[in-house]
Amino acid sequence: MHGGGLELALVFLLAGVLAVPVFKRFGLGAVLGYLVAGTLLGPHALRLVSDPAPVLDASEIGVVMLLFVIGLELSLPRLKVMRRPIFGVGGLQVALSAAVLALLAHAAGLAWPAAVVVGAGLALSSTAVGLQLLAERGELNSDHGRLGFAILLFQDLAAIPLLAVIPLLAHAVAPAETAPWRAVATGVGAITALVVVGRLLLRQLFALLARTNMPEVVTAASLLVVLGSAWLMQAAGLSAGLGAFLAGVLLAESEFRHELESQIKPFEGLLLGLFFMAVGMSLDLRHVAAEPAMIVIGLLLLMTVKFTLLFLLGRLPGNLDWRGALRLGAVLALGGEFAFVVFNEALKAQLLDAGMHGRLNAIVGLSMALTPLLLIAISRLLARGRPRGPNRDFDAIPDDAPQVLIAGFGRFGQIIARLLFAQNIRFVAIDPDVEQVDFFRRFGNPIYYGDPTRPDLLRAAGAARIRVFVIAVDDVAASLRITRLMRRQYPKARVLVRARDRHHAWQLMDFGVKPLRETFGSSLEMSRDVLVELGIPLEVANDRVRRFREFDERLLEAQYLVYDDEDALLQSNADSRRELQQLFAAELGEGAFGKVAKPRDEAAPRTPASDEQYNSPLDTTR
Repeated sequence: MHGGGLELALVFLLAGVLAVPVFKRFGLGAVLGYLVAGTLLGPHALRLVSDPAPVLDASEIGVVMLLFVIGLELSLPRLKVMRRPIFGVGGLQVALSAAVLALLAHAAGLAWPAAVVVGAGLALSSTAVGLQLLAERGELNSDHGRLGFAILLFQDLAAIPLLAVIPLLAHAVAPAETAPWRAVATGVGAITALVVVGRLLLRQLFALLARTNMPEVVTAASLLVVLGSAWLMQAAGLSAGLGAFLAGVLLAESEFRHELESQIKPFEGLLLGLFFMAVGMSLDLRHVAAEPAMIVIGLLLLMTVKFTLLFLLGRLPGNLDWRGALRLGAVLALGGEFAFVVFNEALKAQLLDAGMHGRLNAIVGLSMALTPLLLIAISRLLARGRPRGPNRDFDAIPDDAPQVLIAGFGRFGQIIARLLFAQNIRFVAIDPDVEQVDFFRRFGNPIYYGDPTRPDLLRAAGAARIRVFVIAVDDVAASLRITRLMRRQYPKARVLVRARDRHHAWQLMDFGVKPLRETFGSSLEMSRDVLVELGIPLEVANDRVRRFREFDERLLEAQYLVYDDEDALLQSNADSRRELQQLFAAELGEGAFGKVAKPRDEAAPRTPASDEQYNSPLDTTR
């Protein structure tokens, strides 16, 4: 058909433009909108697309780009400290889910080889759907979001042995190039080559291209790196997304990180939407209509088994609270796009017949469609009983060129505002609590109602001209969402963020912002007063507090690289306490450092109580 390609592109764009806003308007999310639009366009509904396979193959580039952008937010040291959730929790999830689902498949009448393949294929979750749902809700950097990403990353790695073992289970004679040991060796070699070459060349490549002052060349190079890394991994029998993710990790610490993210994001969003539509087109409604009871039972078993196991793993080895564990289960209880590949290989190896192949594909496709609804239901259940403010849009903010924007006007933000007001520095404050806003407006404060995570609100507040952003909200998840938005929208702006504790501070450091621990300064002031009340001179107490502040700030930076590794963090705390004790003992002429360090003030009076205070470390958990 003449112009068929152009017409098809117009149909896809029109479907996305119409479906996604409608579904988001009703709180159903963009993913479900794309899936429903794809189902309507596919060969089993309006038949505007007769063969979805080529569309699905092409649109997988969107998943590849999504993983590249996520890799940009990590680094090799950070990835190293995530080895416990990746291989520990991720490995347990795949093994337990595969075992239980294989037993159920065997009980349903499948032979053991086929049951093992089906169980392993269904144990894998959709990387694209899971990460997109987490990103939509701003939960990628939450505790359950990080654990979910670690599990998905392990599932990508598990693809190698799973594909290699299918011919063996079918009792087929595998060609030499598909032998399991050779497949694993090829995969490891490809990963090693990508990491070595990437560390040596990628940063130099972008430094060279940046000097050309040609943005289109940088864009082309960004796409080349993403697609080239994906192609290399795919050629080695690995997941294409794994290659793009590793490329992003290698560039995470470079000065081009934010530029690369801005270049890739538009392509990622468009192609990821096309991928979800292609998945919807692949959903064979004929199987659902022909065997509704069998499909529904299989769907319920799949999602119930995975949800239960994910909840338990999130609570025990994952150290999530019950709310986070419920959200983890809701996001990853679905089947994955890789299951389609596994079942196709099993069909070729004659482990599955055509009927079972169609049923399994229908179950996986329906699980993808139901996951956004499940997540919405879980979120509403968790939010039940929480007070909600009046339903109104954000307030109109006058364009009076403020220099500082304060997000959150509680006790923390108010103190900052008072100091700025005393210095005649123009600022604007935004708070999502209507009653708080109305109360403080009566006292003449420039405070406005609105959600600081909304880009349109920030633009209305003149964020492009703001010199300093202060994020003073109390809620940790909201603080991370606002920080993420500001770093993406205004990467060159100065951002200062209130941190509730050390773990929150480390999460904020992932975004490259400066965290200010809310109780740290006041706790140190009271510690100084305690020392003075114990008879220590004020100047000595001030010096001790100053030294402790410097020590703890260095410790915060050092522990940042290992805060995802509980064992390493506990060891670091133990080491720091010993070092802190020796530091103060040395200044008194005692301890391991006392032989080489003289007391700063030998004339300072000492009391028995003061000696004990010097040798008792202050709390380093805040």
